[in-house]
Amino acid sequence: MKTETGERNKSTARAFFTALENENVDDLLSLFAEDAKHINPYSSGLFPEGANGRKEIRNYWTPVIPNFDGMEFPIHEIYAMEDPSIVYVKYTGKIKLKEGAGFYENDYYSTFKFNDKGLITEYVEIFNPIVAARGFGLLDQIK
Repeated sequence: MKTETGERNKSTARAFFTALENENVDDLLSLFAEDAKHINPYSSGLFPEGANGRKEIRNYWTPVIPNFDGMEFPIHEIYAMEDPSIVYVKYTGKIKLKEGAGFYENDYYSTFKFNDKGLITEYVEIFNPIVAARGFGLLDQIK
């Protein structure tokens, strides 16, 4: 049972990145529980700290996706933890900026927590805020 749950939850974590790459907010939201949390612990005052609940998660992602000309999130490592309701993912974000402005790239680590139905209850996104600030021309605004 633990193995089946872990595999199901890893599949959902992969579907999260596929929904982003496909720029499909509805598919993304379908993976989250109604009371889910999206947490950005290193927002550094530059980026949203996260969102609580599906509605806020929609409001978080809806304006983000149109800002770019494509996103890729190659997964380097993905593991279901000893408690299979938690999945760890190490990945890279490669985001194409509009108007030929190049790419924003960063390394990420995320944890996903799931309920018994296999829906995401918590998504934590850990990234290097200095790289992010540099990529978006915000270094002078770090708090």
